[in-house]
Amino acid sequence: MNPFGEKRFLSIDAVFKREFGRKTVKIPLNAGLGCPNRDGSRGVGGCVYCSSSLSGEFAGSPSLTLADQFEATKRLYLNKWGETAYIAYLQAGSNTYAPVGRLKRIYDEALAIPGVCGLSVATRADCISEEVAGLLSEISERTYLTVELGLQSSSDRTARLINRCHSYQEFLEGYRRLSSRGIKTCVHIINGLPGETKEDMIKTAMDVAQLSPYEIKIHLMHIIAGTEAEKMYRRGEIIPLEREEYIGVVCDQLELLPPTVAIGRLTGDGDKRTLVAPLWSRDKRSVLNGIDRELRLRDSFQGIKWQQL
Repeated sequence: MNPFGEKRFLSIDAVFKREFGRKTVKIPLNAGLGCPNRDGSRGVGGCVYCSSSLSGEFAGSPSLTLADQFEATKRLYLNKWGETAYIAYLQAGSNTYAPVGRLKRIYDEALAIPGVCGLSVATRADCISEEVAGLLSEISERTYLTVELGLQSSSDRTARLINRCHSYQEFLEGYRRLSSRGIKTCVHIINGLPGETKEDMIKTAMDVAQLSPYEIKIHLMHIIAGTEAEKMYRRGEIIPLEREEYIGVVCDQLELLPPTVAIGRLTGDGDKRTLVAPLWSRDKRSVLNGIDRELRLRDSFQGIKWQQL
């Protein structure tokens, strides 16, 4: 029996309404932090799908204060939904990749913005030191905090292909530094990465299910102009998933995830101005509707196969 009502999964919207009592949105921000996979500390060039904006296409300009970025984006949400609750989302770059003193100033600045009720910090698992985890633990004691880790795939072979420059074991070490302190953690995965089969994508979902994080975001591999992924696509090294193929994989993954894990995304947003492929992903609403429809046709829901793992 579906425990989620009209939806067949635990949406982050439902979690936010339970937490804050109203519609809540994340405002993407850019604190101007870099990435160890670009400056040579771990690698150069970044992950193959990462653009020059450091995966912050929808965040503001680091030349503006966080408050100014927040206000500019907030106006767009006001036009769409009216007054809502807001979470400051440090999206661009690796937002634990700096000395702890600087990180604390950034987090405090974001939390001081009027109307902000929480903080979300996007980063890499290999940027979670014991010292950083201690700071995040302090922040989580005084606000609603989630830390978002880009796993993408639990396969080390895939990690090498996408130039992630850290292993799955290193991901687990960073993740456990957070989970052991009770810090809410969101894990990002991507379907359609180079060389991956459906079985690889399901394996990643199964591995994440065993961790039982607070939240998961499921993304589609977008080919963005100017990235290394575009070169790989032109050479035939990346074959984008078809729409129905993607929908089927996502539904398979949802069935395996614990019913307590919030679903933050079911597909990503590629910048339509620079999107090369797959072009069907421009119609995000039809993809989300397709996932809902497929779950209904299966008479299925999130977690239906969780106990079988």
